[in-house]
Amino acid sequence: MSEDKIHLPKTSESEDLKKIRHTTSHVMAMAVQKLFPKAQVTIGPWIENGFYYDFDSPEPFTDKDLKAIKKEMIKIINKKLPVIREEVSREEAEQRIKALGEPYKLEILADIKTEPITLYHLGDQWWDLCAGPHVDNTSELDPKAIELESVAGAYWRGDETKAQLQRIYGTAWQSAEQLDEYKRRKEEAQKRDHRKLGKELGLFIFADPVGPGLPLWTPKGTLLRSILEDYLKQEQTKRGYLPVVTPHIARVDLFKISGHWQKYKEDMFPMMADNEEEKDKEIGFVMKPMNCPFHIQIYKSELRSYRELPMRLAEFGTVYRYEQSGELGGLTRVRGFTVDDSHLFVTPEQLSDEFMNVVDLILSVFKSLQLKNFKARLSFRDPENPGKYIGSDDAWEKAQGAIRNAVEKLGMEHFEGIGEAAFYGPKLDFIFQDALEREWQLGTVQVDYNLPERFDLEYVAEDGTRKRPVMLHRAPFGSLERLIGILIEEYAGDFPTWLAPVQIRLLPVGDDFVPFAKETVAKMQMLGIRAEVDLSGDRLGKLIRNAEKEKIPVMAVVGAKEVESNALSIRTRAAGELGSIPVAEVCDRLQAANADHGNF
Repeated sequence: MSEDKIHLPKTSESEDLKKIRHTTSHVMAMAVQKLFPKAQVTIGPWIENGFYYDFDSPEPFTDKDLKAIKKEMIKIINKKLPVIREEVSREEAEQRIKALGEPYKLEILADIKTEPITLYHLGDQWWDLCAGPHVDNTSELDPKAIELESVAGAYWRGDETKAQLQRIYGTAWQSAEQLDEYKRRKEEAQKRDHRKLGKELGLFIFADPVGPGLPLWTPKGTLLRSILEDYLKQEQTKRGYLPVVTPHIARVDLFKISGHWQKYKEDMFPMMADNEEEKDKEIGFVMKPMNCPFHIQIYKSELRSYRELPMRLAEFGTVYRYEQSGELGGLTRVRGFTVDDSHLFVTPEQLSDEFMNVVDLILSVFKSLQLKNFKARLSFRDPENPGKYIGSDDAWEKAQGAIRNAVEKLGMEHFEGIGEAAFYGPKLDFIFQDALEREWQLGTVQVDYNLPERFDLEYVAEDGTRKRPVMLHRAPFGSLERLIGILIEEYAGDFPTWLAPVQIRLLPVGDDFVPFAKETVAKMQMLGIRAEVDLSGDRLGKLIRNAEKEKIPVMAVVGAKEVESNALSIRTRAAGELGSIPVAEVCDRLQAANADHGNF
């Protein structure tokens, strides 16, 4: 990383950016209403890399409109309008909004519970309900550091049954240099986009007849999933995990006990009932949103002894979330995904050691996947919103204390995320920063005193009494779908040799050399090497270009010299031409890459 690399803070990290982006969104809304008088404004918040504003407009906004809006924004900025904060009563705000004929603002006003009501004015020309903060004058905005990016559809209140709005996204920075760097990273992100690369590399597809948010995995993509699954299964076996398999649906009663039905119902697919009467009585089946209640049933199927604990049940379990279509995004936000789920049932005395063992596993996974830039977030409950969670204050304090003590004992750098806990317990989340400095949540481990209580779990202690176990929920990958999407973008499609669906492709320069190539590939496949032959008959230059385009890590040219010497002329994407290497050595190096989770 160069010393002069331009830093692009998130809005939440910079009070100055927060003011700039908030004011820029107001300037944009003023410009829109000046150019499109029938457009009604709704909300216009800052987001981490910019801002947006939602409009109800009879006319669809086009790219040409965005350019006109930007020109009008520059005029407003150059007027050097003061940004004035005004406090008014609720009644006064309501009268002014009605005079403007802005029904959405009336709804927003009704949601504001505190008084006085604050308005922000751009000079005497435009105003909106707003809590701030803002710059003092539009002259503090740099037009060369502002970009209007795109138009998208959005529902009012995020509700598909309500009005369809138009959302204009924009970004604003402190300097033109920051905007240039932001645009460069955005362009690089488009090149690395896993949706684009996934299609080009033939890993997965989406199909309209199947439905949005439901990826279909091709043979190569399925192979990649299997490599990751097999790797983690081997690591889990070394650490005493026991494999289980559970069904995709269950009675709704199971999720009433766990609390998912009460706290998570909006994110679940609708209940399946035999008839309307049973539907009204909530008698039926649902697609599982999580695996934990199933693993609990396996634990509970027998009375357990302290000698059996810790019990570590593990499953690659597919779960289902009824995400709104507007929130779906490639593999990173889907409706059906596979979690590398495990639930550990431990005694209170075992909790600290088992927690640290899980963290060790997660860090080992990150090392194998070459993911180095991450931080730990202590995801705790929000004490201001107790209705969001289940369980007693004592259970939460014990769980949060256990996580805090463990990370301090491990000496891990960490920060607290208040309100980021699951509804049943706090978590330690690993937040990964990718090559473009975007953040993604990957591995997680959660401490749970609540579900053992709700399901009345017990074990027989050494003194013969019945005691309550503690649960750990953990997923080093998070989900296979999200992980693969992130890895595609992190590697820009160039998977390390051990992960590549095709590790080596043999390129015969003529038909006479195809039998040797096929025989060599068969030997490699017997050794667990993912090898193939290009049988297209194209010229060597095109064979190499095709392999490069498909990002095959190792290419092996086969001609008369190679057949005679039982060798391969090796070329890798990482190092270029390596010359002639005996077939046996090539096999040894590929097997070593698999064993060491590395490259050729």
